[in-house]
Amino acid sequence: MRFGVTIDSSQPVAEVIDDVRRLRDAGFDLVGASQIFDYDALTLLAVVGSHVPDVELVTAVVPTYPRHPIVLAGQALTVQAATGGRLTLGIGLSHQIVIESLFGYSFEKPARHMREYLEVLLPLLRGEQVQYEGATLKAATMAPLGVDAPAPPVLLAALAPVMLKLAGAVADGTITWMVGPGTLESHIVPSITAAAEAAGRPAPRVCVGLPVCVTDDEAAARARADADFAIYGMLPSYRAMIDKEGASGPGGVALVGDEDSVAAQLEHLAAVGATDFAAAPYGSDVEKARTMALLTRLTNA
Repeated sequence: MRFGVTIDSSQPVAEVIDDVRRLRDAGFDLVGASQIFDYDALTLLAVVGSHVPDVELVTAVVPTYPRHPIVLAGQALTVQAATGGRLTLGIGLSHQIVIESLFGYSFEKPARHMREYLEVLLPLLRGEQVQYEGATLKAATMAPLGVDAPAPPVLLAALAPVMLKLAGAVADGTITWMVGPGTLESHIVPSITAAAEAAGRPAPRVCVGLPVCVTDDEAAARARADADFAIYGMLPSYRAMIDKEGASGPGGVALVGDEDSVAAQLEHLAAVGATDFAAAPYGSDVEKARTMALLTRLTNA
């Protein structure tokens, strides 16, 4: 299993670049940038990647609704050109409350939207011209996009069965958040793997993101995760995964414990099919330092 860390995008860009440089120097394979309500993930990774070589750059994830697939394809290929082809494009639907209340788009039949979106996006990334008219999207390019860059791998934020089938059939894998090991083993990994096999595609990547805290006070750390990540227990798609795991909240799926315990939990994630792990360290400064020390040791093992 490859190891990475989610970028702390609350900092000035220069500090983000310094952080990523330290992660690269420590041996981490990848960094992830979320797309919430701060930095634009693709722009940030283009800047970071132009300063820091030799680390994979993953969007975790870019919502599809606000960006036409022609626009997103152009942005992704531009990042590829700027960073020597190190982008992995993670995309997702976001959530009904965000898409309808913030952007004013319809969230009707989201899986249909994603299928049509990929039918435009993927050919464009491969350097093809597109003429497409679906129920939710239209796209017509006069020629392939004029960016000389390789197509980035595309990971689909997929949790429900229909989305996992789509991810396995046409994308390069999935990227998850707030999904525990039991749910990965019983639901995520077998579903996407079966879809990839049925489509004659290679084994999919399963990039897992979870909060991590190395600590001597497990109960307090799990309570803190419930507080710090409370919003994810309220969003229906994540709530369904937390419930499937049999957890009461985000603290129940966070990786928490001392060094030996967290190392064992990470080893179990790899055993059930995680190919990549993107850590979101949390806790006190001392706990974060312990967490990073453990992750650095494991990524160099």
